[in-house]
Amino acid sequence: MVFYPSAQRTLSPFYDERPSEDDISLLVIHNISLPPSEFGTSGIRDLFTGNLDVNAHPFYKEIAGLRVSAHCVIYRTGEIEQFVPFNARAWHAGVSTFQGTGRCNDFAIGIELEGTDTLPYTDEQYASLQQVSEFIINHYPRITLGRIVGHNDIAPGRKTDPGEAFDWARFRTSLRNTFLHE
Repeated sequence: MVFYPSAQRTLSPFYDERPSEDDISLLVIHNISLPPSEFGTSGIRDLFTGNLDVNAHPFYKEIAGLRVSAHCVIYRTGEIEQFVPFNARAWHAGVSTFQGTGRCNDFAIGIELEGTDTLPYTDEQYASLQQVSEFIINHYPRITLGRIVGHNDIAPGRKTDPGEAFDWARFRTSLRNTFLHE
């Protein structure tokens, strides 16, 4: 099982084995906040562990029974919580396609940023995202700069995250040294 050493570990029941660990070649950036646009709640953890109290917020009734997870969540503080080992298949991409290949969960790693499409992400989140991304890239060298995408890129028309507030140039520039060999 491959875990990021600095992450808090909370295992989700919503994952399974990949068809082949050798196929891991895509990193997908998402955003999430539960309730919507609220930060610092237990909502994300509760959703990813199957413990969401549908009576805690009216929105939770809309997502009751949803079985989803991501490999990691990076909270506004920069704290990283890992829910699924990187070598396992998290249920984050849904109906998705990348460069003509569907079922992105089979070969993708999903990282959620606590946030929304329109609110800026924190400096701490960018720093943690860079660090965990470098760890992932070092373990899975088939993930190249061109194979780091947003959820919106693999599910266009269905998903919009990480949204207009995500600074792709800042993130990609932070990974520059990781890809000097390309």
